[in-house]
Formats: sequence, C-alpha cells, structure tokens
Amino acid sequence: MDIKRITSGLLGFPLVLIILILGNNIVVDVALAAITLLAMNEYFNAVSKVAKPVKWLGYLSCLSVAAMHFIPNEYIGMYVTLSIPIVLLILFAQIIVTDMKTNFKDIAFTFIGIFYIVFFMMFVALIDGMDNGKILIWYIIIASWGTDIVAFFVGTFLGKHKFSKISPKKSIEGCIAGTIGAILLMLLYTYIVNTFFGMNYSYPTIAGIGLILSLIGQIGDFAASSIKRYVDIKDFSNLIPGHGGMLDRIDSLIFIAPFAYAIFTLL
Repeated sequence: MDIKRITSGLLGFPLVLIILILGNNIVVDVALAAITLLAMNEYFNAVSKVAKPVKWLGYLSCLSVAAMHFIPNEYIGMYVTLSIPIVLLILFAQIIVTDMKTNFKDIAFTFIGIFYIVFFMMFVALIDGMDNGKILIWYIIIASWGTDIVAFFVGTFLGKHKFSKISPKKSIEGCIAGTIGAILLMLLYTYIVNTFFGMNYSYPTIAGIGLILSLIGQIGDFAASSIKRYVDIKDFSNLIPGHGGMLDRIDSLIFIAPFAYAIFTLL
C-alpha cells in the first residue's frame, strides 16, 4: 500500500474543495492557470530530452486560462477557438525569425503540449462557468479521480492481468473496476445533488456519461504515460509525493474536460 499516495490525496482534496466551492469564476480560473503552468513546466522538462520546445510561448499561453472569465460571454467561444491557430501561427513565425534554429520538431512538441495542457484546461474553466457549473465540475473530477482511486485499490489487491506495456502497473481488473466505481460514485453524487440541491438529473443518463468519461479519462492517463515512456521517465516530477507531478495528477482530468463540456452543453 502506497501511504504517501493516500496521504497526499487526503491533504490535497480539501484544498481543491475550498477553491471550487468558495472561489468565484475568476479565482478558479487563476488557480487553474497556476496548475496549468506547473503542468506545462513539467511537460517541457520532460520533452527537453528530445527537442527544444518554445518555452516562452508555452508559459505565456498558460495565462490564457486565467483570462477566461475576463472575456465577455459572447466572445469566449471565439477566444477559445482562435487560440489554437494563433499559437500555430506564432510557432511557425518562430522558425522564420530564428532562421530555423527552432525547427519543425521543436514546434511540434511545443504545440502538442499547449494543445494538450492549456487548451484542454480551458474547458475545465468553461464547465465551471456554466449554469450549475459548481455542480457539474464535480462530475469530471469524480470521473477522473474516482476511476483512478478505485482502479488503484482493485489493481493493487486483485490485479493479475496487465493491460499495456505503456503503463506496466495498470491491470485489466483495475481498469474495469475503475470505470464501474466511477459510475457508482457519480450516481451517488447525483442522488446528493438531486436530493439536497434541487437538481433533476437522470440516473441512466449520468450512468452513460460516467461510462464515457471514465473510459476517456483512462485513455488520457495512457496518453501521459506514453509521453513518459518516450522520454524515459517514471513521473513528470516529484511535486506530489506518491502521485508524481502535477501533470501526473491531472492527465485524465484535462482529457475528460472537452468531452464533458460538449455533453453538458448538448444535454
């Protein structure tokens, strides 16, 4: 049993709780920008083994998350949509300005990092800013961390069949149990918000959403692991004892966010 992992989780969860429940949209956005900056720094440290990422643009792009709710609502969609082509434009301009001292490989690693971390994190901020966002944002947290926690415990005690060499510690039993556990936790959360907060969310719909988001989150986890395997590191950093770095902790969460935002918007 990894005592450090459990202790870090128990100590960190109340801080997340306080920020998300008590913080207004701007406070949450600033907190998310700080998390994004830490994750981006870890990503750049990792890929610097194989490329020379354009760090200044990566760090600067993290500030865009903090600005999410300074933008009028009618322009947020344009703000998010244009962020990607603008970043790509600047990266290719960097190649021209540096006379190819920065090359295509460098900007490719930079662009993936910005898209993967910053752009995906924008959707966490967008969910928080939705109607009932303070309630909805916990669905992505439960789908991500609920899957992770249940998969960890079941995999530790019952996992016998390895899932993939991308992440050798993960088992098929843990992955399946993680999804089932996340769905059950989301249904329990739905009962709480329906009973005590006057919501009327459909249990079958939430179960379906839980299945989709949990599976997406596990792909996000494997995505981060594939980056770590490529650059030959175990964790992105040792920032959080037992969990690794900030990016290790949010890898599935940020992967879930865009899909969750789309589902919540449609429903």
